[in-house]
Amino acid sequence: MDFDSIKFEEDTIIEALDSTEKTSSMVENLNSRISKYFFLCQEIGYDFLELLRFYLKHSKFLRSEKEERRGKTPAEILYGKEHPPWLEMLGYQTFKQAA
Repeated sequence: MDFDSIKFEEDTIIEALDSTEKTSSMVENLNSRISKYFFLCQEIGYDFLELLRFYLKHSKFLRSEKEERRGKTPAEILYGKEHPPWLEMLGYQTFKQAA
């Protein structure tokens, strides 16, 4: 094995580590986002969790360590394209306030 191939393998490993999400931080992020909704009802049923999942999947990140994620929803990041506001996706009309 020569030095160039070792350097290439090291660079590949570092790139993979940089692009891999940290699982514990993802779990903590999810927990911090959903825990504030649990006080709304005594028992959390399937319908409530489905609505909560939809809302969180389609609400924009206000802040993130990664600049490319700020102001985007998890769905936009995953699919790489914008989608209509989540209320419109549920069949409601959004109102534009007159200037």
